[in-house]
Amino acid sequence: MAVTKMRGLKDKPVIVTGGGSGIGRAIAERLAVEGAVVGIFDINGQAAEATANSLRENGGRAFGYKVDIVDYDAVARAVDAFEAAAGPISGLVNNAGWDKAVRFVETDRALWRKVIDINLWGPLNVTHVVLKKMVEHGKGHIVSIASDAGRVGSSGEAVYSACKGGIAAFGKTVAREVARQGIVVNAVCPGPTDTPLFATVSESAAGLAEALKKAIPLRRLGKPDDYPGIVCFLLSDDASFITGQTISVSGGLTMHG
Repeated sequence: MAVTKMRGLKDKPVIVTGGGSGIGRAIAERLAVEGAVVGIFDINGQAAEATANSLRENGGRAFGYKVDIVDYDAVARAVDAFEAAAGPISGLVNNAGWDKAVRFVETDRALWRKVIDINLWGPLNVTHVVLKKMVEHGKGHIVSIASDAGRVGSSGEAVYSACKGGIAAFGKTVAREVARQGIVVNAVCPGPTDTPLFATVSESAAGLAEALKKAIPLRRLGKPDDYPGIVCFLLSDDASFITGQTISVSGGLTMHG
């Protein structure tokens, strides 16, 4: 039986930030399978190009760019380059993020700045550049990878949680502002996920992974492959009447009605 793909993703130019590894790479791989043209933005240029090469070797269309999303001008240049190569951008996945688990009273302003720059300013930069183009074209889908830490809190991640909650609220407001231009904006909130970033965080908290597995009703951490399906759905024409929503994918760790 032929695989049924999601409507409207074939040949759609889509940017994935942080697409060089982890969840971002998994999303880029699924987008390529769905027929999208994928622009992989990553501060690690080698990782971005490695992902793009892998997608091309498997028959996909992809372009890799070294981009620091904290640098607005660098984002604008990369977006222009991708649009010149792939055509009008109609999809964006704000995935890039970073954190370090530390109790808030033990943090300093330097850590706050780094966390806020990457997790809040970065998505604002990319969304601002891309959204202006989407408004001009009269269509577009944006999915931001937030976090359940931004919905219910997470010990050791106070500033990160603030950023992720902000991204969800930001998306709801932008969704209202651009709905009449045919643009939909949603957020996906992963729960604890087995990624390189989580590995660095869990090193500073003995037993964290096992404790989380016990707390999650499905009794495991998330995997990068748990998220591309919902992200691609929200980028597709099948989700063209869904906007301003925040969807948890957490194995039941959080449940919102």
